[in-house]
Amino acid sequence: MTTALSAYRLGFADWLTYPDDGRLYEIVTGELYVTPPPNVEHQRISRDLEYRLLEYLRRAHRGEVFDAPIGVHLSDENVLEPDLVVVLAEHADRIGKQAIEGAPDLVVEILSPGTAQRDVGPKLRQYERARVPEYWVVDPKNQTVEVLVLEQDTYVRRYLFGRADNLVSPLLDGLAIDLTEIFRS
Repeated sequence: MTTALSAYRLGFADWLTYPDDGRLYEIVTGELYVTPPPNVEHQRISRDLEYRLLEYLRRAHRGEVFDAPIGVHLSDENVLEPDLVVVLAEHADRIGKQAIEGAPDLVVEILSPGTAQRDVGPKLRQYERARVPEYWVVDPKNQTVEVLVLEQDTYVRRYLFGRADNLVSPLLDGLAIDLTEIFRS
């Protein structure tokens, strides 16, 4: 028996129909969230992190990095669009034609006033449930990067880096990102 609530739950097929109009369309537990394009500071941080991740991944022949909008299809009712996604070479089969199919190896979310609650709430829980091994929460306001690592099905804060630190990753051995080059002001 279908209830009225379940009849209105959205899924991956719905997500595929949304326009490419600069907005992010995410389905979290069957509910649609539409986010306007991020501000310039957010885009600079995303670009600079992506550039450093790309350099590392190419040099080490470890995998690929993707930037928003890229869909991450975790389940039919959970299609997220993180700011950055890393898929390691050994999981390249998860890179589909329309989205990353299943858990990427690393997800990066850059907090914005309109998305922060979702990024550290329901989206974090979905990444955790899907067993994404590492999750970075970038806070432009406080100029920090929190590195969360999946331990026994739960995210645990491994590091909290500030502007003066070098960001390192348990997943990406040898990566070091000078955060003064990411948080410029």
